[in-house]
Amino acid sequence: MKLFKTLVKPPVWMRFLFPNVTWKKSNSNSIYLTFDDGPTPEITDFVLQELENYNAKATFFCIGKNVLEHPEICAKVAAHGHTLANHTMNHIKGWKVSTEIYLQEIEDCNEALQKVFPNKKVNFFRPPYGKISPSQIQKVSGEYEIVLWSVLSCDYDESLNSNDVVENVIQYAQSGSIIVFHDTTKAFPRLKAALPKVLAHFSEKGFQFSTL
Repeated sequence: MKLFKTLVKPPVWMRFLFPNVTWKKSNSNSIYLTFDDGPTPEITDFVLQELENYNAKATFFCIGKNVLEHPEICAKVAAHGHTLANHTMNHIKGWKVSTEIYLQEIEDCNEALQKVFPNKKVNFFRPPYGKISPSQIQKVSGEYEIVLWSVLSCDYDESLNSNDVVENVIQYAQSGSIIVFHDTTKAFPRLKAALPKVLAHFSEKGFQFSTL
């Protein structure tokens, strides 16, 4: 159970180990929902509708190849007042490739997003799997705010059910928390029931849902 808690909520010492990375925000009345690995037809649309039901805003860390395949969904995300952010072109692990290749993946994703929004700067980057080397952090942080998370919902974990996902978030999230969900086919069996419950819970507690 201790290992699982570490997965859901990164230990405080990691924030000191990686000071150039954003783990949490200081706004005392906001929760920051983020959605990784989209856009995905129908699933991202579901997320947008649930967010609208609670007047909630969020940040979407998009995979570049998905952006090129579904630019109309990205346009809809932005039209609803959410923020689009960079999650590499092909969802690669930074630890497994050179810094040169990694930077090119980020640039390719940025170009994909720029094709949808040519006049809008992309400010945020999240490394897939949370894996990025110190040299990559040094290079990337000059162009983007690198965002990890305070709470990982684990909605992608097929051994869990939606109630487990809700518990992960409600137990560990607090003021300023950055929470990770996934708008993907793999996560959807848990996301579809968990997201409305999370939105309802924190709305009842008086929190706002803000973009980064």
